[in-house]
This record gives sequence, structure tokens and C-alpha cells, in this order.
Amino acid sequence: MDGRGRVFDNIFIERLWRSVKYEEVYLKEYKTVREAEGSLRKYFEFYNNERLHQSLEYRTPATLYFSNAKVREGDMKRNIKMTR
Repeated sequence: MDGRGRVFDNIFIERLWRSVKYEEVYLKEYKTVREAEGSLRKYFEFYNNERLHQSLEYRTPATLYFSNAKVREGDMKRNIKMTR
């Protein structure tokens, strides 16, 4: 989501909210806002750390993000050296 192709960036957000609604919100009747917040917090924990995503080659977002963290860290170090 770089801000340039906003139409395409929106697709990812729309997919996320569709999943949240159909897998969590529409299945439950929250009695209080606190209950809804807690339930959504648990869902996002599940969504990011346990739920496999077809578009990520059946990996979790957390797995992909943290596996790339070392690459990003190396890129940052390399960029810092180049600017000195």
C-alpha cells in the first residue's frame, strides 16, 4: 500500500474487512462494546498468527512479516552505510 495505486491498495483492506465480518462479526451477538472489542482482538490475533492465507501461499501474515524482517533490517543497515 504505497498510496500511488489506491484503487488496488483498497482491495486488500476490503478483503480483510470481508473476512472480519463473515468469520467473526456476523456470527456473534455482542452484548457490549467491551465484549466486541475483546472478541475482535482475539480474532485479529488468530487472523495474523494462525489463519493460513491462500494468497500468501498458505502462510500466516505474521510468518511472512517476521521472515522478511531480517531482510528489511539488512536493507536498513545497508542504506545507512551508503548515506555515511
